[in-house]
Amino acid sequence: MSLNPVTPLPATVPDPTPDPALRGPRLQTAFRGRVLVTGGGSGLGAAVTAAVTAAGGSVVVLDRDVSSVTEAKALQVDVADRASVEVAVREAALMLGGLDAVVTAAGIDRCGRLEDVAAAEWEKVISVNLLGTVSVIRAALPYLTVSHGRVVTVASSLGIKAVADATAYCASKFGVIGFSRALAAETRGQVGVTTMIPAGMKTRFFDDRTEQYRPQDDSRLNDPENVAAAILFVLGQPQGSEVREMVICHEEEESWP
Repeated sequence: MSLNPVTPLPATVPDPTPDPALRGPRLQTAFRGRVLVTGGGSGLGAAVTAAVTAAGGSVVVLDRDVSSVTEAKALQVDVADRASVEVAVREAALMLGGLDAVVTAAGIDRCGRLEDVAAAEWEKVISVNLLGTVSVIRAALPYLTVSHGRVVTVASSLGIKAVADATAYCASKFGVIGFSRALAAETRGQVGVTTMIPAGMKTRFFDDRTEQYRPQDDSRLNDPENVAAAILFVLGQPQGSEVREMVICHEEEESWP
């Protein structure tokens, strides 16, 4: 029995000819814009502030507690107070000379069965997470329209998958997703709108919860810096290209799908 001789490999492998279909603009451009970040005093908002600043952008933070904000300008405001939000957004736009983007990362939670959560506390979650998001964006829209800017709303994996003992949070985040989709349709071609849908992150978000509602194993929580990097990717899209929704989570995350 004889075997065909093996053809020797060439000494060098020629570079492949680029596929013409793949030619075009880069998927991401550098982002050095003027950004308003709510909830920028801690957690995801702080990570977004750091990421934008590191990229060369300018940030104004809106938060109830701005004592830890050192690398950006900050205004103390409760996003649930619509009148105060309108003043703060106007001041932020003046400080930055306009706005290129808004990231609404402010959020709270109140866990428990519906009958066990005080009505005022339940409604506060809606006021901060949903109505606060709406108030900030409404106030910022005139500036974003001028700059053809972008809005990144922060929902949650619990905005697409409901769980028990989280009626307020789920209602607010389902609302953020619905609001964001409608806003994207309403402002198409004028302002970009992206809904970021992160799952659990390693932040102070869980600190005020009772033990039964805290993650027992934080190894499956995502680093907020990873989510901030995804938001920077969204903000850096070339004009005419929009990321409408993005789910981002730890690889072993169980709350999605």
